[in-house]
This record gives sequence, C-alpha cells and structure tokens, in this order.
Amino acid sequence: MSASLRLGIVGTGAIAQLAHLPVLAKLRGAELVAVCDNDGVKARALADRFGVPDAFTDIDDLLEFDALDAVVIATPNHLHEPHVLAALSRGVHVLCERPLALTPKGIERIIAAAARADRKVVVGNNHRFRADVQALSSFLRGGELGKLTGVRAGAYHPPASVEGWRRNRPEAGGGAFLEHGFTQLDLALWLADFPDPVRVSAYMDRPRGAKAVEESMLVVLEAAGGITCTFDISWSYVGQEERWWFEALATRGSARLAPLRVVKELNGRPVDVSPSGASARDSATFQSYRAQDAHFLSVIDGTVPYKPPTDQLVLHRTLDAIYKAANEEKEIRL
Repeated sequence: MSASLRLGIVGTGAIAQLAHLPVLAKLRGAELVAVCDNDGVKARALADRFGVPDAFTDIDDLLEFDALDAVVIATPNHLHEPHVLAALSRGVHVLCERPLALTPKGIERIIAAAARADRKVVVGNNHRFRADVQALSSFLRGGELGKLTGVRAGAYHPPASVEGWRRNRPEAGGGAFLEHGFTQLDLALWLADFPDPVRVSAYMDRPRGAKAVEESMLVVLEAAGGITCTFDISWSYVGQEERWWFEALATRGSARLAPLRVVKELNGRPVDVSPSGASARDSATFQSYRAQDAHFLSVIDGTVPYKPPTDQLVLHRTLDAIYKAANEEKEIRL
C-alpha cells in the first residue's frame, strides 16, 4: 500500500472494542481517524484510548468528514443496512459486521447501491479468516478429503452471555441462531462453495411475545450435491462451560475445528494428517479479525480482487427458509 487508508468506526460495542479498534490501531496501511457512537462520552474515551483524533455521535456528521476512505459498521443489526447505504451514498467503502442486512431485499439494495457508487462492501464473516479454517479450506478445495458430504456443527452458550438489543427481535432480527448459528451456516456454505439449498427443517424454543427471539434452534439443511448440514444452537445452555464445534464430513476423510484435526483415508485406513505448527500467539478470534481487516484494506487498495457480496443472498435466503420452517413447524423446500 502506497498510503494509509483513513478509516472510521461506527458503533463502539464489544466487537469494536475487543477486535476492530485494537487491530486497526496497529495495522499497517490503516489510519483510524474517527469513531462514532450515540454515546458521546464512550466514543470520546475510546478515541483517546486508541489515539483516534475525532469522535462523533451521528453517522451523518462522520460521513461529512473529508478525511475518510472507509468505515467499519459495528452497530446493532437493524442499523446495518441504513448505515451501509448512508456510507455508500457519500462515496465511502464499507466493512460491515454480519448480518449485512436483515432481509435478502436489503442485501440486494446494498449490492445495487455499491455498484452505483463504485464502492466496495465487505461483510465481516471473520470465521473464514481463522488460520484453522483456512487450513481446512485447503484440504477440502484441494480434493484431499474427497467430496464434501456434510457438516455437523453447534454452539452452546449460557443465558448470561446475551443481553440488550440482541433479545429484541425488531433490532436483532433473530435470537440464538442469528447470533451463533449464522456464522456456522456461513462457514458451511462457504466451504461448500455456496450450493443452492434444497430443503430445510428447523425446530426452535422461543418465549411468547411479539418481540421475543429464540433461545435455541436445531436445523437440518440439505443442499445441492447431496450435502447435508445440521446445526444445534442454544444460548440458554446450563453447563459448566461453553461449547462450540464444527466438523466437515467427506468421502475420503473428515476434519474438525478448535483445535484442527484432519483424518484422511490412506490405503483403506483412517490416518491423522493434521498440520503441525507452533501455537498461535493470539486467540483464534483476534487472529481472524486481524486477517479479515487486513483483507478489507487489500480489497480497497486493489491488491486483492473485489467480489460483491452476492454470496450473502444465498445465505440470507437459506436463513429465511430456516426461520420459516421453525415458525410453521414443517419442512420447507426451496
């Protein structure tokens, strides 16, 4: 990169504080010039903490700031679409935390707006950038494990792990599955090169109330090519520790994450072919955000080719089918 790209961060919640701010404050080629949050005191405090010159309480004021090349959108889910569209209308590139919008129509509006503005939009699917996921991707895309046939994944979190707007359906768009299953669904579809969904069944536990979101969900998804995926998600888990698992099944092997373990059929026998290496200095999550944010800078810079986020249309149409199947308590065919 010939010059630093000037970035602003909109929304200073946990993910901005724990990932984007510390990453971008030290990332070569990035210059943090402003933060924005409706809590002005918090915005100013974080700006001072990370050496950011300016703090704003209104995104429109931020976007009038001349010294701005791109923004990171890390606001509550229902604000993603309007904030992305506002940034694009001002000619600013965007990295948006997932979900990019709450509906497929919203995704379409963003893709169209980005094309009109000749600007780039990247979605914060950070799990794709984890070192173990990149290694798994190499095994699968290189054909070493044969054909991918399925994914078995899940996440259990205690009730105290979720608060505030995430429990309000109009703001969050969904509950446990949107918060924790969305990333696993994206990962499964991405590793499978986004096959078309064929049919889906889903079962959820949701309290009564128009604004309530689901506490847990079990999903069975069949996609083109005979790929089947299951997702078992809960944020009301009563246990001694959180759990997260993701396993890929293939015709000549299998692989699981956290930690990465790869087993391949050799001469009719299962053999552990997991790559070895030194332990990462940073957590998998922090490492993934550093790689993701660096990728975003490279996309803006032109070092990495840009792909409009059309894959998110497949993802969100699948997501809609999952919630429809759960709400109507029947299998949905697509």
